[in-house]
Amino acid sequence: MINSMTGFGRSEKVTDAYKIVVEMKSVNHRFCDINIKLPKKISFFETSIRTYLKKYIERGKIDVFITYEDYSDDNVKLKYNKDVAEKYMSYFCKMAEDFGITNDVTPAVLGGFPDVFTVEEQEVDKDELWKVLEMSLDEAAEMFVASRQTEGENLRRDLLDKLDEMTGAVDYIEKVSPELIEEYRRKLTDKITEVIAGPVIDENRIATEVVIYADKICVDEETVRLKSHIDSTRKILEVGGCVGRKLDFIAQEMNREANTILSKANSLDVSDKAIQLKTDIEKVREQIQNLE
Repeated sequence: MINSMTGFGRSEKVTDAYKIVVEMKSVNHRFCDINIKLPKKISFFETSIRTYLKKYIERGKIDVFITYEDYSDDNVKLKYNKDVAEKYMSYFCKMAEDFGITNDVTPAVLGGFPDVFTVEEQEVDKDELWKVLEMSLDEAAEMFVASRQTEGENLRRDLLDKLDEMTGAVDYIEKVSPELIEEYRRKLTDKITEVIAGPVIDENRIATEVVIYADKICVDEETVRLKSHIDSTRKILEVGGCVGRKLDFIAQEMNREANTILSKANSLDVSDKAIQLKTDIEKVREQIQNLE
């Protein structure tokens, strides 16, 4: 089984005390880049979440969005800061004395000044919260991986179809190459016969010219290596796993062989097939970029 690097997963867990929602989505990336956005109240879990998710993910740029809603009645605590209130009142009394005015500060007015009352969030039970968060992460990650696997299977079938097309092009080049050499031999024989205007020609000279020509256009090594790369790609796709980097390297090697075949091409048919090969290889490379 191979995975695409694009995927999506979501999970929502609700208890009497809180609700946790986890959403994951990813796009292509050379490495494993996990970006996590979560509320400040549970930000202390970020490292644990990152480590936990790496057992599901090897490559890709993954965005993880986590929301947390606290439903408990005692999730906040209102605190009265008496020392702060006393300092405010002492200054108000001093001002009243200094300016000969009435100090009419009421508790309601005093309570509106900064830091007289503060709201403190109660600490959560980290162990209990992590259990729920862990379940939500598992559910979202499993959906995420499943979507990647579905897309990966579609990519695998498409790649195998393209490899079949490439094999057909290589087979055609292998088939016509000897025919091109024989055709050159016939043309060379006719040309020499015409030049010397006689029925007897130097077979050794012709053989030498044919060998030189055959060496220039011979693509046997390239087609053998190209077939080997195609077979290796098929086997890797069948075995599965995290294959993106390996297949990308093989695709580069296939492109190199196709370039050499194109540079040696001496007929329109071979040139067309070599161009088709390069086009198919480029399509394969584009698809491989999507594999984990």
